[in-house]
Amino acid sequence: MRQQFDVAERVRQVIGEAGCTQREFARRVVMDPSKLSRSLSGSRRFTVAELARIADAGNVDAGWLLGTTTGDGADGGAEGAAGGAAGAPRPSAPTAPPGGGRPLQIVRETVRLIAERGFHAVRVADIAAACDTSTATIHYHFPGRAELLEAAVRWCMDEDTARRAARTAEADDAREELRQLIALQAPYTERQRQQWLVWMDLWAEAARSTAIGRLHADFYQQWRRTVAEVIRRGIEQGVFRTVDPEFSALRLTALIDGLAIQVLATGPDAGGTSAEAMDIACNAYVDTELTARRSGADAAGPADRPGP
Repeated sequence: MRQQFDVAERVRQVIGEAGCTQREFARRVVMDPSKLSRSLSGSRRFTVAELARIADAGNVDAGWLLGTTTGDGADGGAEGAAGGAAGAPRPSAPTAPPGGGRPLQIVRETVRLIAERGFHAVRVADIAAACDTSTATIHYHFPGRAELLEAAVRWCMDEDTARRAARTAEADDAREELRQLIALQAPYTERQRQQWLVWMDLWAEAARSTAIGRLHADFYQQWRRTVAEVIRRGIEQGVFRTVDPEFSALRLTALIDGLAIQVLATGPDAGGTSAEAMDIACNAYVDTELTARRSGADAAGPADRPGP
């Protein structure tokens, strides 16, 4: 708990030296302002991905934020002595990218292994071997397997949020924003396929685990809210017809999920759905259900909400 408050204090220092409000800093690091506030108060832990972005925005070393070292020295010595770094001053010059820090390495390897083997088949010993370190080092950063798996899922969520923000920042209008969001969800690349495999395991775990279920609910609330907000902006801009943004977002995200499962289940060479076909189908939904103008009063075609 003490380490958690030390980290929060260092983040406060970074925000103070950034010369902006807490809300503005949250925007810079693609973080919900309320989550930043709770993390600073100690009622919520910063995720590894959040700390990486905070370190990058503040031009500080991620290890300094965590109170650890980021060098490649012996795990037991360098990382075990990390507690003494809590009061270390911020570096005065830019440092190496935080992606080289041990916690991020552990989380990334965990994500890769989950995608390859599934939640239940990944052991701490496997993660340690993938990181070329010891299980003691893994437990130094993450007390137990459950905490590590949760950190991996949260990192995937944060990475997805950051990519969405970066991809849609320069879109000309809400319709283009929505097309960019769809393209990000289509598993074209190995990294996208990896994250979708983690999501699929997350869904299965959410049906059995209250803790993972809450994670799932939080992420989907955020994702659907993002889509609904884009649709709402499109209505205001006149590029989308008048619909219920929340219900349209529910339908579109359900379509994305179902098609992604089809893409991952079988390769296109085996007669399966391709990422390109998924992209085209989702954009067809946007064209016919959101963009299309038809004759008649608000000519929406199918009802936007189910009847009573």
